[in-house]
Amino acid sequence: MSFFISDALAQAAPQQGAGWEALLFPILLIGVFYFLMIRPQTKRAKEHKQLVEALKKGDEVVTGGGILGRITEVGENFVQLEVAEGVQLKVQKNAVASLMPKGTAKGDL
Repeated sequence: MSFFISDALAQAAPQQGAGWEALLFPILLIGVFYFLMIRPQTKRAKEHKQLVEALKKGDEVVTGGGILGRITEVGENFVQLEVAEGVQLKVQKNAVASLMPKGTAKGDL
């Protein structure tokens, strides 16, 4: 009977020398998260920041809410959009989602 107990104690003993191998999976997981999630998100944020800084009068843009308009005035934090003849909207610069090619809103405005 005592030979069963000694075998059980030997199996429960912690293994020596597996310290760096235990850290390999979390380090690999962090690397995968960085390349698949964090890096693309920071790249998109950098591109959006450059887009917002480059806005100028006459650009045709689409806001995050889907409003298409032509910029008539650019302020420090806001831009004024002409969405129809005589209809002006003031929106935050960060609300601008994308820059459209010239002439996109020609028939709409």
